[in-house]
Amino acid sequence: MAKVLVIDDEKAIRNTLKEVLEYEKHEVDIAESGIKGLELFGENEYDVILCDIKMDKMDGIEALEKIHELRDDIPVIMISGHGNIDTAVESIKKGAYDFLEKPLDLNRLMITMRNAMDRSDLITQTKTLKRQVSKKFEIIGESRAIIKVKEMIDRIAPTEARVLITGSNGTGKELVAHQIHEKSQRSKAPFVEVNCAAIPSELIESELFGHEKGSFTSAHKQRIGKFEQANGGTIFLDEIGDMSLAAQAKVLRALQENRISRVGSDKDIKVNVRVIAATNKNISDEIEKNNFREDLYHRLSVILIDVPKLNDRLDDIPLLADHFNNIICSEYGVSLRKIEESAIKELKKIEWTGNIREFRNVIERLIILCPEKITGKDVIAFAHPISGNK
Repeated sequence: MAKVLVIDDEKAIRNTLKEVLEYEKHEVDIAESGIKGLELFGENEYDVILCDIKMDKMDGIEALEKIHELRDDIPVIMISGHGNIDTAVESIKKGAYDFLEKPLDLNRLMITMRNAMDRSDLITQTKTLKRQVSKKFEIIGESRAIIKVKEMIDRIAPTEARVLITGSNGTGKELVAHQIHEKSQRSKAPFVEVNCAAIPSELIESELFGHEKGSFTSAHKQRIGKFEQANGGTIFLDEIGDMSLAAQAKVLRALQENRISRVGSDKDIKVNVRVIAATNKNISDEIEKNNFREDLYHRLSVILIDVPKLNDRLDDIPLLADHFNNIICSEYGVSLRKIEESAIKELKKIEWTGNIREFRNVIERLIILCPEKITGKDVIAFAHPISGNK
């Protein structure tokens, strides 16, 4: 069942549509003008709007525009007894879901409404998923160190500058990369991740740039590489310090020329990607050891962001503890644990070599082993590896 608003200055049409739609179990409000329709729209939540194009005081096109100023995802079906191609095209350009001519074919009206509601549901679900994804990659913290990182993200995200993110394992370099992408003009395009440390050196070129069928023994079919997959969006090269020198040379060419070539092909493919890279290594040391190309480093490091260790942002521990408490208890389907102040004090005393990743694991362990509340004694007992009596 949907809640429907019918806007039409013909009383007979309004009443007929109300009767038909209510027979189909929909809830219907009617308005005799665009002005009245907007008043009702401001006071109620509707799933679909049916709006006549030709009305006194405010025509349907103007009403459509004002509706979409307030809520651009509501499907508006325009109806008219004086319809022609021009009015139909204009209404669609202005954002109408569809255009129906009077006298209305009720079967077509029902099909159009059903399709409009399905589309509206899909849009709502997509927005919900995007919010969930955005929350998943939220950077938690209000310490001075993390505020600086957030401010830097806000400044550089709208630009096309390449970014090199540094920091120890588990500090949240991936979250920073996601935030830069989500706040950029490329946010609706792909975000493609490549863990350079997890791919064997002999396969990294194929992974990044793709390959042609038959280019090597196991190349049974053509493969599209990560750079092509990210075209128009962002590619995140995680742990780039582990990339082979041969692959580095090809990445450098891709950055210089915005072109790549698949393994086994001489054909150049133009790509438009923003490159964000991350590493837990000291790149200066790697350059001195001839493990990393200095020219590639300068290409990647237009902007440098160093993500602080957890021990450099201890003020964020209460927020992080609450954050993971909510997430983990929700995943396990259990009630939230009360985290006592004594527990926070003990958590702040720990040397977090694994940073946020280690911290999350400890909170999960405490939630499992402490059924109601987490105390300082619990942190002392369970935060470190548990061993049996010797």
